[in-house]
Amino acid sequence: MPEPVAKSDLFIGVDLGGTKILAGVFDRQLNLLGSYKISTKPQRGVDGVIERIARCVRDAVDECDLELSQVKGIGIGAPGSVDTETGTVLFAPNLGWRDVGVARELTKDLKVPVHLENDCTVSMQGVYEVELQSGPKNVLGIFIGTGIGGGLIIDGKMYHGFTGCAGEIGHMVLDFNGPKCGCGNRGCFEAFASRTALFNRIRTAVKEGQSTLLTEMLGKDLEDLRSGDLRKAIRRGDKFIAKVVEEAARYTGAAVANLVNILGPEMVVLGGGVMEALSESMLDVVIKTARERAMPGALKGVDIRASRLADEAGITGAAVLARSRVKGEKAG
Repeated sequence: MPEPVAKSDLFIGVDLGGTKILAGVFDRQLNLLGSYKISTKPQRGVDGVIERIARCVRDAVDECDLELSQVKGIGIGAPGSVDTETGTVLFAPNLGWRDVGVARELTKDLKVPVHLENDCTVSMQGVYEVELQSGPKNVLGIFIGTGIGGGLIIDGKMYHGFTGCAGEIGHMVLDFNGPKCGCGNRGCFEAFASRTALFNRIRTAVKEGQSTLLTEMLGKDLEDLRSGDLRKAIRRGDKFIAKVVEEAARYTGAAVANLVNILGPEMVVLGGGVMEALSESMLDVVIKTARERAMPGALKGVDIRASRLADEAGITGAAVLARSRVKGEKAG
């Protein structure tokens, strides 16, 4: 039988997304003991979402038959630009947030220290420390979910940049005249290949008369559409959905080529909920497009892969963040 978890040996990682909140309970060795997931419901406003984060944390602990008093720290990966020192979300377009003191409010509510970092930065930290065992020295992470973000490991260390906002690759402009992005700009990578972009394109096409198996599966309004539904439709031979996903994969491949030309990593890791659901349709296209569009020699020996942690990268990295902030421990 496994040994019981000692008091104050727990860390919680929270992945806060525009669509879902996922909380995971980890021991000191970063073994995942259990998790809980609820929808974000950003339309309920800041207070409503913060209350849902707290509820998700409590339910995750309860699912493990443990107590919140055993938790030593909570890490949260939040979308958009964040101030890690104050635990504030400065701007999160997919939530409609500006200057929200998430860490302060949750620390007050849960009575546990809460630490905040960009969601893709912590996802990259989780992939790097747990999945890759801190092996490669230069890694680019691209995480495709409701939005798109990135994480950078340079010379074996997490790279935050001068302003702390490094890694916002989802807002790299691929087309000046492209669709409007949630950030207010046009033609961002995120506006072409995120879950939001995929779903918007599909729903618009259906309203214009496009036929797809998804309407048979979910109804004409596609109200409960999920990334996994796209995978099911493609497996059943839906050529329209396959085309939409392939196009998103091509944009992703072009983004990989651009970033590899600039950064020269030895590995590119693709993660997030969209990649987890659709890697069998997207990964080969991403690699092929990247190799077609990168400078000759830029991708020689570069490993492009889907993360094995998949959608758990965010909670794992957030737990790494929480553990690293405990007094006396080395920061990740």
